[in-house]
Amino acid sequence: MKIVDAQQMQELDRQTLVAQQISSLELMERASQALVTELVHRFPPSRSFLVFAGPGNNGGDALAVARLLLERGYTVKTYLFNISKSLSADCEANRDRLCAFAPDTLTEVTTEFEAPQVAENTVIIDGLFGTGMKRVLSGGFAALVRFINMLDATVVSIDMPSGLLCGDNSDNVLSHVVHADLTLTFQLPKLAQLLADNQPLVGELKILDIGLSAEHIGQIASSFRMLTKTEVQPLLKCRPHYGHKGTFGHGLLIAGSFGMAGAAILGARAAFRVGLGKLTLHTPLMNNDILQSQVPEAVLSHDSSDSVFTKPISTESFTAMAIGPAIGIAPETATAFIEQVRHARIPIVIDADGLNILAGHKGWLKQLPKEAILTPHPLEFKRLGLQSNTSFSALAEARNMAMTQGLFIVLKGHYTAICAPDGSVAFNTTGNSGMATAGAGDVLTGILTGLLAQGYTPHEATRLGVYLHGLAGDCAAEALGEECLMASDLIDYLPKAFQRLREKG
Repeated sequence: MKIVDAQQMQELDRQTLVAQQISSLELMERASQALVTELVHRFPPSRSFLVFAGPGNNGGDALAVARLLLERGYTVKTYLFNISKSLSADCEANRDRLCAFAPDTLTEVTTEFEAPQVAENTVIIDGLFGTGMKRVLSGGFAALVRFINMLDATVVSIDMPSGLLCGDNSDNVLSHVVHADLTLTFQLPKLAQLLADNQPLVGELKILDIGLSAEHIGQIASSFRMLTKTEVQPLLKCRPHYGHKGTFGHGLLIAGSFGMAGAAILGARAAFRVGLGKLTLHTPLMNNDILQSQVPEAVLSHDSSDSVFTKPISTESFTAMAIGPAIGIAPETATAFIEQVRHARIPIVIDADGLNILAGHKGWLKQLPKEAILTPHPLEFKRLGLQSNTSFSALAEARNMAMTQGLFIVLKGHYTAICAPDGSVAFNTTGNSGMATAGAGDVLTGILTGLLAQGYTPHEATRLGVYLHGLAGDCAAEALGEECLMASDLIDYLPKAFQRLREKG
């Protein structure tokens, strides 16, 4: 699913009107019907609504929503803010429709706003400003936003939380942005809705199909996408009936120092769970007994050191490798790490302490093989040299690093962003906060390694692997609850994730 900016969305609306030979008011009614269908699904008639409508088309949507909710028997009170006495044509038309249907429910604010008493259980509809915002809110509207944010109520924003810009919000005043519990956006997501800084403002994001022109959506040029089942499902390979363990690859996992064998166990078990034929686990000798008992399927390769990784090994017999989970950052480990990575001629995943070693030797980044996969969480990426403290700039830097150095950067988070060497960025849509637990990253490393070793390209493996990782987390959370989820549960629920991904529909 493509991610668009405000200008692209505006042009898509215009092209839809021409292609479908409808008026903008008819399209607004269609969008409002979609909004009300979702609201009615979520909130019973016992919930009352307080609607705040702005002077533009976002306000027109809100006014139409108010009328449609009233038609369905809901209690609705609406405030239309027309301070400049200049409503958009469609906003004015929907004001007139609401006035004709239920004039006593509408208050048009043209001078000062007298804040109402808001009863418990009220749902606030934020229809002040949508994707057309180009500057930071100030003055009376900023004060109105602060009032909304102080209310103990459920807040639903139409298209965008008012005050949030579609792209870069680095210079925005976030206290002047509505803090929504739910954002119902139209047809396609907008970049700002997926960035970590803004997620407390966006709340739950739901994308509503309002029937915009599919032909023109296909023509939109965008480097940003959301990964959906529709896009990921075709990546799954069929396993040949005649296959043997050699058919499905031989992975190498370099992981674990003494006392940190758990990372190796999680990574190895995850690699096998995604269909890997054979795995060699290179680890210090003192990890031998626990690994032999916990991952009997793996072939163990012992480092010459009892406790840490110190000697690179040949990769000639392997089809993919991963390095980094819990190997530590001792000087001898760092030296062995760069030797191992520099001479790799197979697809490679670098995670955890591998990233920390690179953070301490930034010049080594240029020695990484092309299309290597790096999987940093935000703090690890910051250690690699991130210059900005905003998620928008962090994404820009990750994307630039991926393009200039020919790497895949998997920037982990709620919407994990996969930055590819071609400049494309894919945001994952699976996963939940239960996965914010020790070892979850080691599981992802194992998944990616297992897929790469089977012949998936880095482009395919990153998208499929990240999606499956999150989907396994969702399956586990459904069964166990987010609070009870552990990293090993992700491995146990990978079969269910594969099953769901293969299901039609």
